[in-house]
Amino acid sequence: MAWQPAAPAPASAVQTPPREARDTLFLLAVIAWIIAPQVGNLPVWCSAMAATILLWRAYLAVRSLTLPSRWWLLGLLLVATAATYATHRTLMGRDPGVTYVVVLLSLKTLEMRTRRDAFVIFFLGFFTLLANFFFSQSLLTAAAMLLGLLGLLTALVNSHMPVGRPPLLQAAKTAGWMALLGAPIMAVLFVLFPRVAPLWGMPGDAIAGRSGLSATMQVGTIASLALDDSVAMRIRFDGTAPRMNDMYFRGPVLSTFNGRDWVPLQSAFPLWNQLGADLQPQGDPVTYQVTLEANSRPWILVLDATPQKPALADRRVTMTPDLQWISDRPVTDLTRYTATSYTDFRYGPLRSVTGLKDYLALPPDYNPRTQQLANTIRSDPANAGADTPALVEAVMERLHTGGYTYTLEPGVFGTHTADEFWFDRKMGFCEHIASSFVVLMRGMGIPARIVTGYQGGTVNGVDGYWTVRQSDAHAWAEVWVANQGWVRVDPTSAVAPGRTGSIARLEAPRGVIATALSRVSPQFSINLRALWDAANNGWNQWVLNYTQSKQLNLLRDLGFESPSWEDLSYLLIGLVVAASLVGAAWTLWERHRQDPWLRLLHSAALRLRRAGLELSDNTPPRQMASLLRQHSAGQPAQLQPIGDWLLRMEAWRYAPHSDAHARRLGTLQREFRQLPWPQRIP
Repeated sequence: MAWQPAAPAPASAVQTPPREARDTLFLLAVIAWIIAPQVGNLPVWCSAMAATILLWRAYLAVRSLTLPSRWWLLGLLLVATAATYATHRTLMGRDPGVTYVVVLLSLKTLEMRTRRDAFVIFFLGFFTLLANFFFSQSLLTAAAMLLGLLGLLTALVNSHMPVGRPPLLQAAKTAGWMALLGAPIMAVLFVLFPRVAPLWGMPGDAIAGRSGLSATMQVGTIASLALDDSVAMRIRFDGTAPRMNDMYFRGPVLSTFNGRDWVPLQSAFPLWNQLGADLQPQGDPVTYQVTLEANSRPWILVLDATPQKPALADRRVTMTPDLQWISDRPVTDLTRYTATSYTDFRYGPLRSVTGLKDYLALPPDYNPRTQQLANTIRSDPANAGADTPALVEAVMERLHTGGYTYTLEPGVFGTHTADEFWFDRKMGFCEHIASSFVVLMRGMGIPARIVTGYQGGTVNGVDGYWTVRQSDAHAWAEVWVANQGWVRVDPTSAVAPGRTGSIARLEAPRGVIATALSRVSPQFSINLRALWDAANNGWNQWVLNYTQSKQLNLLRDLGFESPSWEDLSYLLIGLVVAASLVGAAWTLWERHRQDPWLRLLHSAALRLRRAGLELSDNTPPRQMASLLRQHSAGQPAQLQPIGDWLLRMEAWRYAPHSDAHARRLGTLQREFRQLPWPQRIP
């Protein structure tokens, strides 16, 4: 694999590209495959520059044109450096580092003149391949990078086959065999190499959040989140799962409203601590295991309500007075924990306290018609003397019978969001409904607030895990009732009972392939998605979530009473030594399997060389005997037996094979040890 610029050939004479062009195009295709998953994480100029350079290099290879001068490369490098700094305001860190490496990899292809240049590209390619895992550790990314790895290995093997035009398939087979042989070593290192951080991670990962719930809610934001079908978390219940309408996973609680945005409580009262949780679980507990996807938020999502601390390794979690569990740091990698919850519970103050005034506050000059509606409901003779549950029931009945619609596309709301929902549009997503409901409750003098989180999920029939997606994001309300505390009220269930009581969901528009599959065979599409989700879940559970605690648990299973890092290191060193011994034994066995006749002839040649006879590595026995006769004038009695033995060696080599023939080789080996080998041949 020389990668030298060849002389241009007439277009009519070129039927297939020469080996140099073929190998270059293959390597460029592998590089493009490795860079492609990074496009969403790279600046637009970097992706465009890399694509342009790779296409330019391919054109030069196909037309056998001369590569650009180093001044061109220097100029492009300076431009890329300045653009990287202008984009990231630094040249250090994950994002600028990956950007710069991609630029260097693409530029290096423009000076690929020798095999040494190709080797530099190989190593840059391996690093770029690994850099993909800085941004995504999904099963799809791993599968794509495995193909990229095999492609780079194929190009590397092909570069060590300089003679002729060996087919790429031959190099690919060798590369595959190399990867297969290295798989056991990779598995051992994966299982035993000490883990002190996430499998892939850098400090910058903490600021690279994914989509998910927010600490604030603007009317309309959760509807946009429902268009995201990505996984938020996976759950495995110990025993029977709770009912769908009990699956409320609690997130941020929003209590302060400025007319447009809901934010966490901003109390003006010093007695806010009177609103402590005072959680009283009832009924049977539900124990389950959660695998939470990274979201760069500190929220530990659990079923409503969870009185005991979820079991997390290496994290401190605390529960706020409004029952939300919060970690001491954001969730920036896949996190698994076990929790025990009670879907039947009571919490909050049983009597009216000063702090409840926070949950009555409304911004002035907002939603006047909703305020008038609250006064009308209060003054209705049918509600005379009605308590809070009765008033809540009256509003829920209005939602159920008033022609209100649950939709993902209610349009853009104006200043008075509650007024528009109750009187104009009469349609909305869960946050429109919950926000309008809470505003109306507060207008009637009932303390109320919004709770955001996830509701429901779907069970995967392949592995039994429940999958909660971003599209399951939900907002509901809590109202305060005397002698009961805070009571959950989900006004969306009055508008669309299927949203909370079954697996019915408003589906976002699907892609072309998914739509085609669902039309051809809906059940096949469902089964295919279940299989893919189960495969992703297995990848998460067994690979991404293979943590330090799992390593130590493995040592316990192997018999270590109190495993530690020292034990893990000793075990890893022991396996390395054992593998080395096995390799040494394999080498000795291979030597033993080598042709014994060649080994015997090699030993004879060594002795004759030490005695002063000039022999090449490929000198046959008959020629050795002839050289001995030329030097036998001084000591014929000593050298003649050696010459005769060499002739018998040659005769044995070409004699018909039989059992007697095999035994004669043993005779030749014994004669070799008995021959009078000379110290010096004159």
